Amino acid sequence: MIKIRSLCFVLIIVLFFSCGNETESKDSPEETILGYVDPFIGTGGHGHTYPGATAPFGRVQPSPDNGITGWDWCSGYHVSDSIISGFGQLHLSGTGIGDLTDVLLMPTTETVDVSLFGSGRDTLPYTSKFSHANEKASPGYYQVFLEDPKIDVELTANDYVAYHRYTYKNKEEASSFILDLGYEVNWDKATGSTVQIENDTLISGYRFSTGWARNQKVFFVIGTSRPITDYSLAADGVAMQDTNTVTGTKTGGHFFFDGHKGSVELKVAVSSVSIENAKMNLKLYGSQSFDGVRLETENSWNGLLDKIRVETPVDSLKTIFYTSLYHTQVAPTLFGDANGEFRLQNDSIVKTEGFNMYSTLSLWDVFRAETPLLGILDPELISDMVQSMLTYYDQSGVLPVWVLSGNETGTMPGYHSVSIIAEAYLKGIRDYDTEKAFEAMKKTMMGDERGLGPYKEFGYIPYDIMDQSVSMSLELAYNDWCVGQVAKEMGRERDYTYFNERSKAYQNFHDPYSGFLRGKSSDGATFHEPFDPKVANHIEDTDYTEGNAWQHSWYVLHDVEGLIELHGGNEPFSRMVEQLFTESSELKGDNVSADISGLIGQYAHGNEPSHHIAYMFNKAGQPWRTQYWAREILNSQYTTRPDGLSGNEDCGQMSAWYVMSALGIYPMNPASLEYEIGSPLFKKSTIKLPNNRTFVISAPDTSHENRYVQSVKLNGEPLNRTYVRHGEIVSGGTLDFVMGSQPNKVWAVVEQE
Repeated sequence: MIKIRSLCFVLIIVLFFSCGNETESKDSPEETILGYVDPFIGTGGHGHTYPGATAPFGRVQPSPDNGITGWDWCSGYHVSDSIISGFGQLHLSGTGIGDLTDVLLMPTTETVDVSLFGSGRDTLPYTSKFSHANEKASPGYYQVFLEDPKIDVELTANDYVAYHRYTYKNKEEASSFILDLGYEVNWDKATGSTVQIENDTLISGYRFSTGWARNQKVFFVIGTSRPITDYSLAADGVAMQDTNTVTGTKTGGHFFFDGHKGSVELKVAVSSVSIENAKMNLKLYGSQSFDGVRLETENSWNGLLDKIRVETPVDSLKTIFYTSLYHTQVAPTLFGDANGEFRLQNDSIVKTEGFNMYSTLSLWDVFRAETPLLGILDPELISDMVQSMLTYYDQSGVLPVWVLSGNETGTMPGYHSVSIIAEAYLKGIRDYDTEKAFEAMKKTMMGDERGLGPYKEFGYIPYDIMDQSVSMSLELAYNDWCVGQVAKEMGRERDYTYFNERSKAYQNFHDPYSGFLRGKSSDGATFHEPFDPKVANHIEDTDYTEGNAWQHSWYVLHDVEGLIELHGGNEPFSRMVEQLFTESSELKGDNVSADISGLIGQYAHGNEPSHHIAYMFNKAGQPWRTQYWAREILNSQYTTRPDGLSGNEDCGQMSAWYVMSALGIYPMNPASLEYEIGSPLFKKSTIKLPNNRTFVISAPDTSHENRYVQSVKLNGEPLNRTYVRHGEIVSGGTLDFVMGSQPNKVWAVVEQE
């Protein structure tokens, strides 16, 4: 039986919209958490988040779409816009590539030209102006007033059904809505669609498309609370008469209700399998009213966000923290139907039992901090993710890279499904076939695709064979280390020795004269010339992925000690890492990647390869530098404004970095079972663990000035190391900090167990 994630917590909901100024508050047990979440954070700048409604990890995400094709509209919405083209049911949170926005609905009071459906925004006949002053969002709820037709739109959702409520204010015009299956932005392109009027309260159909997800099939049903009294349909720019069904590449319809004002509710269920499955999802999850679903979803969010209680007198810090925690639980998204069925990219239909099937697996991003965070808060979800990845493996023969709508997109280097499975296994999350999991990891890493062929032949990927050679090799080296650690735990000594040795691939790139990891030729001796560590071409004609030598020369998560040794010891290593943060932020190249943002010197917090670097000082005997720079990043790269994220949210990773670092611990090497100690931001943080225990992090003297750790106690005993173990956290206990305004250059410099 499929497991349903819903928590029964009933709390007062306070809608709260924050500004950028710090404000004081008093903590109290009655304080509601949802009031501190602002879904508009990340909708500006390059955050690429959406403000619409979703249940935690939900299948549907009804949200407004501006209708613009552009990088900053990857989620369909950007706060800089003042036009809404409609409300799609599926959206991406913070990605760098745009897709989805499927099954677009839009209420209207005018009779529109259906032949114009599927066109560009400037010619769509149903768009409307709106003002952010008349727009609200909170977890599980979104509202906006459309100025042109004078309609109030509200959205909510549960795990499987999107709910729309339209309140028509104009007494003179007919109430109606449009469905445009030809609507497309960014990478998305419709390849086929159907609209069918089944009866006066039920519309069904499908939309097939290609884009980032090459073979996306969305079947849907729309139920209406009021009877449809009239309609007009269109297919590929032609209005169709005297029919209740249209089929084409781009189809749509305009549907009218009797009367000129009042409210109507629409319920939209989707499926990757069939219209019948969409109907089943609607029947099982569409029986409640709009207000009932809104309350249920808000209660679910309250339960999840209440798993971490932070105490601070600064409201803006709570807003950033709880919005970040919210964003970490938007993706991955449910993909299986209520009966466990879903469609793979080869069009085979699979039915799972005993776990939830997930898609929107942004593995290159989330393995760094989001899955470690969820591994503490919700190990059951991590188990479901692993089983989902093994299901994709069954179809393709290799573990996934980046899965969208059941499709392998192949986006970003490495195989970080391997990293996440290793992390789960080593942390004791093993509710799956562990032997199969290991064989999947091993088979994947012994393949020849995605650079593995030359990687195995040379021990690294030469620059004269593939672009992004350094970055790709470093990612694979970490994957190798992860396989090796699982092999060691399983007693597979030959596999451990092989993969552990392969994980040293990074050593081939080290240039002892410059200190950087540089592209090397297939001759094994010649570095790539000319070389400038600030050159940052995007993904072509470059040795690095979305970055430069300054940002990628530290990507050795699994063997920091070995990298330090290559630099000649702790002091020269620390000097060069410090220079990373203090160097000028100039970037060179003809095609500098837009992903390089959030610059502190050459450190780029707006993209994931930099996320662990501040914590490397811990391994070099200078933890006070980790404390300083972790706090600098916390203070400078996150705000309560719509542009409050310094780069793409990337399905939760950008926010997970904040959550973990604000708590004062960070998984620099996620599969190591260690969390590096940084600089806790809150006076007290209480983590509620799944086993009914708590782990309390206390730093009563922390402040803007008091960012330096003076001493630490774990469960009342002095802790003289720069990390805390996973087992120590999930067993419950206390981690007590004494903080000060000056560095303590003695604490944890010499490890004492």
